[in-house]
Amino acid sequence: MKKVMIVAGEASGDLHGSNLIKAVNKIEANISFYGVGGKKIEEAGAEILIDSAELAVVGISEVIPNAGKILGALALLKKRLSQDNPSLLILIDFPDFNLMLAKHAKKVGVPVLYYISPQVWAWRKGRVNKIAQRVDRMAVVFPFEVPLYEKVGLHTLFVGHPLIDAVAVSKSVADIKKGFSINADKKVIGLLPGSRSKEIKSLLPAMLESAEIMASRSPEFTFVLPLAHTVKRELIDEILPLYNVDVKVVDGMTYDIMKISDMAFIASGTATLEAAILGTPMVVIYKVSTSSYYLVKFLASAKFIALPNIVAEKEIIPELIQDEANPGRMVEEAFNILFGKGTSERMKADLNEVREKLGGAGASRRTAELVVEMVDGQ
Repeated sequence: MKKVMIVAGEASGDLHGSNLIKAVNKIEANISFYGVGGKKIEEAGAEILIDSAELAVVGISEVIPNAGKILGALALLKKRLSQDNPSLLILIDFPDFNLMLAKHAKKVGVPVLYYISPQVWAWRKGRVNKIAQRVDRMAVVFPFEVPLYEKVGLHTLFVGHPLIDAVAVSKSVADIKKGFSINADKKVIGLLPGSRSKEIKSLLPAMLESAEIMASRSPEFTFVLPLAHTVKRELIDEILPLYNVDVKVVDGMTYDIMKISDMAFIASGTATLEAAILGTPMVVIYKVSTSSYYLVKFLASAKFIALPNIVAEKEIIPELIQDEANPGRMVEEAFNILFGKGTSERMKADLNEVREKLGGAGASRRTAELVVEMVDGQ
């Protein structure tokens, strides 16, 4: 049995990593996985050395209080790379941590595949040279990433975005609403404050205050919050009673909620791309500590923070950042989408173009073929 270490440090990486493991196992049964992941990677059959939830932090300043835990995890993984000499190390996003591990893998002779590139096109473009020195192959999910790496000599393959396969809803809007006991005539507003506790505490209050304002203006809205599996229900239950608005909280079912939402407030991140694939109009909000924000702003090279805007190379959905992410602005943008002449239709058309740019189905399978090729090459 050939061993592969996989490191996925966040909820989105857990999803993509699990689908990759399943795709590899369909091609080659003689490969076992272990490393860093969450519930989905574990369910796919990998041995979890470190739960990814323990490493997930938001913003640069938030790393400092968790430094001991992060460095301890890095030390353990380095030790296992040296001891086990796996056939391959697969890194999924989570760049600062993963690039340190990649350096050690290179030192001990373990080949490295990076799946889902660090966002060098968004900030710290100079990292492409470091990545080229530490990574053997790159599997990227956006077509514009290929030339960034090929110009520094890194063998790069555009595999398409795995969300195209993962984001699927088979039921109709009417059936989903019926299943959630939502009146067919109600306008559904999705509240998606993120998959980490820090995001929830930072963004959910503004979403709930915005929902309060919207509810006070019209009885036609139903607010629904799909609970990410990485978030404890107790945290939501602490915050909800502070606001005078009725919110239906459901476990998971995120894609169903996105599908039926006439509009959604969404934390910047992978969820914005999932909503884009489903054609859900949205307002994206982003808020971190002041120190993290100014450092990111200083280092950033991208014009936008929302992935659909980055893929589209223009602002197709509103981005409300830091102080702009306040209830007044959020409600203004929401009402423009819901009631502005042609706004929702134009946004949906633009989101459809974004979906087309993400490539066809089969990203996990194409990446799995690359994994097997690299493992067999050992």
